[in-house]
Amino acid sequence: MSSETINDGTVQARSGLWASVATLFASSGTLVCCALPALLVALGAGAALSSLVAAVPQLVWLSEHKEALFIAAGLMLAASGALQWANRGAPCPVDPRLRDACLRTRKLSLRLYWLSLGVYAVGGWFAFVQPLLAG
Repeated sequence: MSSETINDGTVQARSGLWASVATLFASSGTLVCCALPALLVALGAGAALSSLVAAVPQLVWLSEHKEALFIAAGLMLAASGALQWANRGAPCPVDPRLRDACLRTRKLSLRLYWLSLGVYAVGGWFAFVQPLLAG
């Protein structure tokens, strides 16, 4: 038996899933920095926002550095999208149980990626577009 590993797509599917989870985490930071404060103020919950900022002062730092946050999240989205594209036709195992798990993982990874793009877009709207319209 050869010491080489069989390329059955498992590694590619897992890397795509983990990249999507990391991207979702990064794009969630855009919501925390920009969309959450705007939502709280729009709902008239300014006191809740000030309590939140007092409890988690890092929110101010995130808001002050939103450009860098969006650039980093955008780069992660681009890398995750490239992994999704590269792994779209990766082979899955022949075993039906493993093949089904591979296809489910691929589908979940793609859904997480699209969710991340949506979260990024919402955060970008509140960080950059909404202030221009309100101003």
